[in-house]
This record gives sequence, C-alpha cells and structure tokens, in this order.
Amino acid sequence: MTSADIRVLVVEDDPVAAAAHALYVGRVPGFTVSGTVHSGAGARRHLETHAVDLLLLDLYLPDGHGLALVRTLRAAGHTADIIAVTSARDLTMVREGVSLGVVQYVLKPFTFATLRDRLTRYAHFRATTGEASGQDEVDRALAALRAPQPAALPKGLTAATLRAVTDVLRAAGDGLTATEAAADVGISRITARRYLEHLVVSGRAARAPQYGQVGRPELRYRWSGH
Repeated sequence: MTSADIRVLVVEDDPVAAAAHALYVGRVPGFTVSGTVHSGAGARRHLETHAVDLLLLDLYLPDGHGLALVRTLRAAGHTADIIAVTSARDLTMVREGVSLGVVQYVLKPFTFATLRDRLTRYAHFRATTGEASGQDEVDRALAALRAPQPAALPKGLTAATLRAVTDVLRAAGDGLTATEAAADVGISRITARRYLEHLVVSGRAARAPQYGQVGRPELRYRWSGH
C-alpha cells in the first residue's frame, strides 16, 4: 500500500463473495482493501475509525438496503464514493443510486476483468483535478466513468444466441460439449462450437479434450468467469 492508493471498503453479506471481491480489489494497482464487512452496521463501525475513499457496496444487506446505508452515511458527513454491486436490474433503483452519489454499478455475477475495468475508470475520474478549460474537458472527465460500448461480434454471431449459449454454459457446473450446448439452445453443433470458441477467445470460457470415449476426443467447455 502507498499513500496514494485508493482505500476500498468491501460491504458484502456473503462471506465467500466478500473474500472474492476483496481479492479482486487487491489485484488492481492503485487500490488497497481497507476492510471487509458483512452488514450496514459493520460498514458504519468501520468508517468511524478508518479513512475510506470508496465503498464496493452490495445493495442487499441483512440489516437493510444498501441505498438506505448510503443515505445514512451522507447524513453523517461521509463522502466516500460508491460502486454498487447487485443482482438487481431495477433502473429506478439505479437512478436513485445516482442521486446519492453511486458512481458505478456492477451486476452480479461479475468477473475480475469487469471489476478491474470499473475500478480503473473510477481511478481515472478521481485523478481529474484542476479547472476545466471548456465543455469538452468536462465531458472527457465524466466519460472516464462510462464503460465502452461492447465490441462488435464476429460476423455471423448474434447477441441473443451468444446470451443463450453463455447461460447454458454458466449453468453447467461440469461444463459441456458443443453437442450438448447445441441441444440445449436449439442450434447446430457447428454453430454452438463457434459461440463457445468465441467465449474462449474472449477469456470467458476454457476448453479441454474429453477422453474416455471411442474415437477422437470431444472438446469440453467450462465457464471460467474471467
């Protein structure tokens, strides 16, 4: 840790998820974990004795909603920024969070790469200082918080089918073959393999030969999450 590091408090009720999120934060240069707590009360106690720059905040806590915690913290004079972590997709809640100073939302489950991108963008935004020379500079500062547009898919692949293949792969704890994915999604084996290979290339899946059957081994794909 250096004096310039951004100090992060992880607020997450699930101990396993909290440990994973803290591990992710610790892997991003320029960030350090100030602590890990599992409730709103734990967050308030931590903030009484520790300086924190950023909360990685689960919105569903055992002792209340995360946004209610943010309101309490603001009323008490705490100015730490908030990155909300949630499985909720309620855009009304998103708008409310923005009004309370939530600078980013990360939807569960997320990969290390996703969180690293959000933290890096936050760090760039936070590092913006001085007086803007004009509208363009203000726009650039705010743009640092926005995620880039998704990269275009390879020719012949569609977002809807990619989501379907991704969903069945993530649900398959032991992984699946292109043949199994094709049957689950309702597409051809060749098409399923194209989507699975795209997930491998983009770092979201891994593949390995499946032995033990007569003939050439078939590739088995597993969701890697990063």
